[in-house]
Amino acid sequence: MHQQHTLSHHDAMRVVEAIRAELEKQGKGAAIAVADAHGELIAFLRTDGCKLPSIQIAINKAFTAAREQKPSRAIGDSSRDHHWPMTNFGDLRYTAWGGGVPLIYNGQVVGGVGVSGLPEEEDMVLAAMGAQVIT
Repeated sequence: MHQQHTLSHHDAMRVVEAIRAELEKQGKGAAIAVADAHGELIAFLRTDGCKLPSIQIAINKAFTAAREQKPSRAIGDSSRDHHWPMTNFGDLRYTAWGGGVPLIYNGQVVGGVGVSGLPEEEDMVLAAMGAQVIT
């Protein structure tokens, strides 16, 4: 038997809330997505001022981080360094942009969080901050 932790919707909303609070404090808008360990969406919020394309990008960042169990930026860097296209994953939801971070509980990846709508570095900082809610 293998024991596995599962991310609850309450935990997902705590991640969203932490990032939302920081965005409001900074007066910025972005999309926030939280996915389960399979990369499927659990929670989502588009804050005021967020551009529409950021919706799907945040969802895809969370998907990528959860599925690959590493930050979406690391996946993109590897793709660029080894000159292989992201389409090699066989799923168009994979993204190479930073801002997706795995959610880890007791050493186990239980999901992913994705932030989109700001410069990539800011998305990455906010996603990492949100991930700290779970640890």
